[in-house]
Amino acid sequence: MLPLAKSGMKMEKNKKQIIDIFEANVKGQIPDLSGYNKNHHGAEGHWLEKKMGIAPNNDNKADLLGYEMKKPTAKITSYGDWCPDVALWNKTKRNKSKPYPEISVLHRDNEFLKYFGQPNPKKNNRLSWSGRPVPKVGSYNEFGQILRVDADDNIVAYYSFSKDPRPNKGALIPTALCREDLILAKWTKGWLLTKLENKFNDIGWFKCYKNNAGQYTEIGFGNPFTYSEWIGLVKRGIVYFDSAMTEGNSRQYAMWRAKNSHWESLIIEKY
Repeated sequence: MLPLAKSGMKMEKNKKQIIDIFEANVKGQIPDLSGYNKNHHGAEGHWLEKKMGIAPNNDNKADLLGYEMKKPTAKITSYGDWCPDVALWNKTKRNKSKPYPEISVLHRDNEFLKYFGQPNPKKNNRLSWSGRPVPKVGSYNEFGQILRVDADDNIVAYYSFSKDPRPNKGALIPTALCREDLILAKWTKGWLLTKLENKFNDIGWFKCYKNNAGQYTEIGFGNPFTYSEWIGLVKRGIVYFDSAMTEGNSRQYAMWRAKNSHWESLIIEKY
């Protein structure tokens, strides 16, 4: 680990490089998305990454010179797409294990989404674990689900049969799953800590801003932060789980987000 003085020098040097890149390649521009899939919500993010010199990658580390980059968004900004490492549905490379040895792993689309998700009438009753069924901290939702942080700072999504007000739950939920505090998914501290801190606890993070005309105008920087600080926000419901798991799509889309007002409160300087 670098001494504090050298660490501070590195931070300022890298920050200046990022500001220089932004001012040379991004500031004053309106994104030109020709050649990108404009229907893809990440198109502008890919444009911005290219302009900032960030090569496409799946590395779990800060984007640029030890800083994580966040693009401008309307209302909410994501920390990351981090799936649980323990899940009741069929295992993937991301779901490492199941919560109960006595319960058979559920097929994600045909069983889990049927029992704990909802159909979308506007899309041919396609099932999803998104919107209303997704558990939040604080209270049970209308599908009998809740999100809690346990004593070891793991995040757990629970289902309780007695808290499920759906009139068809008796016919819908298999007997083996008619339990209280049934673990649907779990993000263990060790699994999430590495993902979060590799991204946000190196040197810091920054966000690019646009004006009402769509031009990039400034860049703001925030300090690095730890899992301990982040999990405190989860406990308070400031950071929340926003699933978009959908039948027929192999990607799980397990986003962790917060309102832009929260992100803005973390900005320490703008250029």
